[in-house]
Amino acid sequence: MGDSLMIQGTGSNVGKSMLVAGLCRALTNRGLRVLPFKPQNMSNNAAVTEDGGEIGRAQALQALACRVQPRVDMNPVLLKPESETGSQVIVQGKRLTTVAAREYAALKPTLMPAVLESFARLKAESDIVIVEGAGSPAEINLRAGDIANMGFAEAARVPVILTGDIDRGGVIAQLVGSHAVLSTSDRALIKGFLVNKFRGDPTLFDDGLHEIETRTGWQNFGLVPWFSAANRLPAEDALDISSAGNGPLKIAVLMLSRIANFDDFDPLKLEPAVTLTMVKPGEAIQGDTSLVIIPGTKSTIADLNFLRQQGWDIDLQAHIRRGGRVLGICGGYQMLGQTIDDLEGIEGPAGKIGGLGMLNVQTVMTPEKRLARVSGTDIASGASVSGYEIHIGHTKGPDCARPVLQINGAPEGASSENRLVTGTYIHGVFNSDTFRASFLETFGAPASTTGYSAEIEKTLDDLADHLEQHLDIDAMISLARTGL
Repeated sequence: MGDSLMIQGTGSNVGKSMLVAGLCRALTNRGLRVLPFKPQNMSNNAAVTEDGGEIGRAQALQALACRVQPRVDMNPVLLKPESETGSQVIVQGKRLTTVAAREYAALKPTLMPAVLESFARLKAESDIVIVEGAGSPAEINLRAGDIANMGFAEAARVPVILTGDIDRGGVIAQLVGSHAVLSTSDRALIKGFLVNKFRGDPTLFDDGLHEIETRTGWQNFGLVPWFSAANRLPAEDALDISSAGNGPLKIAVLMLSRIANFDDFDPLKLEPAVTLTMVKPGEAIQGDTSLVIIPGTKSTIADLNFLRQQGWDIDLQAHIRRGGRVLGICGGYQMLGQTIDDLEGIEGPAGKIGGLGMLNVQTVMTPEKRLARVSGTDIASGASVSGYEIHIGHTKGPDCARPVLQINGAPEGASSENRLVTGTYIHGVFNSDTFRASFLETFGAPASTTGYSAEIEKTLDDLADHLEQHLDIDAMISLARTGL
């Protein structure tokens, strides 16, 4: 039975996912059998596991850092927001239900057995499990029935290190304030702290670290300087999505309100010939754009309405008249068609809506979700491609006679007669180096000679070296072995 250690944060987006990925790689490089775990995640950026389940994309990256395949036990509860107040609930890789926030408060305590079952399986197969918390344990209004932070740590008897984010300011208040509001029993689960995202001369914060130690009694495990290469790793939170690059090929991605699987575009950000612009709400699609991508979404009809509210439908029509190209992925593919039929109300209020009409296809939403890893070829170039499907709905129509890909021996996707508009259900296609190179060549843009997977591997190793230099990892291993 392996040891375990939990990294919690004083808030969302303090860098927990990156720290866990870096620790996983650092400990793996030391020769340990390491596995990542996050009891509960909330993200529309999901990954498909080999056994046909879905987990948070961050846990898939952490599995890669451990040099193992991702599996559903690494993230047994995944919440995928479908509206401002409701989320789809995925348990051990499969959809359980869709609930409103208040309903989930009653549901979550019943999910603890599945969480502990998954955790036990990982511990039995590893030397150490690195656990990531969610949000902040200081949200004491959510403590009852908690499965994500202190509720899990208490039930599984896992020691906790609390992470503060100095870049957002007030890190002493973040950590000392968390100590102040936590119950005595929860406070005892926290054995130390670390400070993340420091910029400048670290000696200037020596007094700050001392104050935190004095006021909390927690052990200081280190001060982590800003890791500038973090933006080369796939982002989990939509708040982290940003434009990138300064190349001649202008590619625009529409920032839908329920954008999903946005790491599809990370490989394009690293291409020297590309400028990738994330078009935010209220912004127009620029006239010099060569390609517009409509990404995946958790709520296709709602985001189609959102797209129209921004005036992007008019921009897209002008873009195509200028000879620009459009690519729809998953929900974006569905939007490009003539109609979207969700008469059963699977993604929201029941109804049927007219699509953008840029592809002659129709989509019908069905309750069954397609979850699969796939591989095949790009029909235009013959380049190999791999990726995954994660969607509900079936799309058919005359433009499917001009497919984009050949997947597992069958045609997939659709193209307009003039080939300016294409759609596919396959996520992750740009991760395939040969496909990405052939795709960029159609725009006259050369591809980088560095493979995307190699770039991610190098960044993970650099991150591990960074943490080895600035954290007391020996003490962290000792804490995991000692336990509570």
